Amino acid sequence: MSHDDFAVEPIEGLPEELPAGEEILWQGRPNWWSLTKESWGLKWLMGYFALFALWRFIVVLGVAPFGHALLSVLPFAVFAAATVAVLALISYVQARNTVYTITNRRVAMRIGAALTMTLNLPYQWVKNANLALLSGGHGTIALQTSGKTRMSYLMCWPHVRPWRMAHTEPALRCIPDAANVAQILAAAAETRVSEAPIITRVPDAVPAE
Repeated sequence: MSHDDFAVEPIEGLPEELPAGEEILWQGRPNWWSLTKESWGLKWLMGYFALFALWRFIVVLGVAPFGHALLSVLPFAVFAAATVAVLALISYVQARNTVYTITNRRVAMRIGAALTMTLNLPYQWVKNANLALLSGGHGTIALQTSGKTRMSYLMCWPHVRPWRMAHTEPALRCIPDAANVAQILAAAAETRVSEAPIITRVPDAVPAE
C-alpha cells in the first residue's frame, strides 16, 4: 500500500527527483519578519491599535489624572503585542514550511503549513514577472501566468500577489536578495523560451518601514 502522505522529499522543496537536463539554479524561502509585515499589513494593524489607544487616552484624561489615563491604554498595548506575536508565529511557520525553487526549466513552489502542496510553473506558462523591492534587499517576484493556468487565491495565500483574485499571480514573497534572484529567473526564462526579459520592476513599489 502506498503511503504518499509520509513520503520524504528526494530533494528539499521538490516532490520528485529532477529529470535529466534540469538543474537547480536557486532555492530559498521567505524572510519570516518581512512576511509578517507584508502579508498581514502590520503597519495598518498597528495604526488601528494606536488610534484606539489615543482615543481612549484622550477620553480618560478628560475625567481622570494623567497616570490613570496612561494606565487605561495598557490593555490596548498588551493586546497589540499579543496580536503581533501570534501573526509573527504564523508567518514563521509559513516561512519555514515554504521552499521556492528556480531551475533552468521552471519555478517550483512548495507551500502550505497544514496542507502542503507544490506548484510547478514551467517558463512557457509565465507571461510576465514583476519585482517589488522592499527594505533590506528583500522583495517579492509575482508571476503572471497564461490564461490556461488557474490557481486558487486562498489556497496559495500568502504566496500570491496581493488583491489579484480574478487571475491569481503566484509569488515568491519577501525573499532575501530579491534583485539578484530576479536576474537568475530572467536569465533562465530567456534561455528556456528564447523571449524578451520577463522581469520588470514595479514603478510604484515603496520600501517598507
